[in-house]
Amino acid sequence: MTESSSTKSENRRFLAVFSTASFLNDFGSDMINPVWPMFVKAFPGASVAVLGLIDGLGDAIVSLSQAGSGYLSDRISKRKVFVWLGYLFGSTSRIGYALSIVWQYLIPFRILDRSGKMRGAPRDAMVADISTDENRGRNFGLLRAMDNLGAVFGVLTCLILIGTFGLGFLQTLLLLASLPSLIGAALIFAFIRDRKTSQIHRGLSLKDLTFNFKLFLFLSALFALGSFSYSFLLIYVGDLDFKTTILPLFEIQILFYLVFTAVASLMSLPFGWLADKTGRKTVLILSFVFWGLVCLGFVYVTSLMEIGLLFVVYGLHRAAIEPVQKALVSELSPPGF
Repeated sequence: MTESSSTKSENRRFLAVFSTASFLNDFGSDMINPVWPMFVKAFPGASVAVLGLIDGLGDAIVSLSQAGSGYLSDRISKRKVFVWLGYLFGSTSRIGYALSIVWQYLIPFRILDRSGKMRGAPRDAMVADISTDENRGRNFGLLRAMDNLGAVFGVLTCLILIGTFGLGFLQTLLLLASLPSLIGAALIFAFIRDRKTSQIHRGLSLKDLTFNFKLFLFLSALFALGSFSYSFLLIYVGDLDFKTTILPLFEIQILFYLVFTAVASLMSLPFGWLADKTGRKTVLILSFVFWGLVCLGFVYVTSLMEIGLLFVVYGLHRAAIEPVQKALVSELSPPGF
């Protein structure tokens, strides 16, 4: 059955609103992400171990919040509320960061921030609902491309403001970073509506999952064990203590993060297109290879140029893995799941 012109128009509008909100949220997030490691370590008593604790806790909350929101949104047949609340959580957390006076205060706001990722599963389900087998990879690639494009603009804004006003501007930067996500939440609240469907799943059981889906989840979890936060890469660059006369090292760290986000933004849509043409598995394997090259490369780097190239590969990894993972989940899920 082909879609009517009105349905296609509405689907395009949905995708445009989601893409704009994603752009704005990542714009706000990446105004602070490049300087997040330096921000945390600036607190008295905060070490790399503290940074690992905060980031690790945040990553755990991401997994729990996405799984919980996905299940709960199916149970109550509502998805929109999780999306706009997720953006609102991200906005509120940045205000909390700005007002924190000791590193321990960052923990509850980091939990709130990463809980905002509860928007992910319901949003992806809504995008999957308006997608077909022919355009699913492209749609998720477009969404991810807008995420990463927002990140690029966020990093550029961070670089300009911190380069102009110095690290003492961090508190004000955090407050400014709360605004884009707030606007994104308002867009979702105002322009997106839940669609009624008879296929929303009412339960959760492993027996409902296909063998391929279970294998995909296992391999994704296995890969996650070897993954780690970008914060450690930026800290590692700082610890290498390369001598630089052109820019301060902290600005070079921000530039490396910019390279990563720019490559991820430019390549998300092509990798989504490639996944539609050649298969999801090929692109997923390619993303794993990219990550292996990043980890291996950082062991042997001897110059800032080599590090810059590794951040390019890191961007390719991010561009390849996220759209194809989401497309695979929507395809491998049993009907009505």
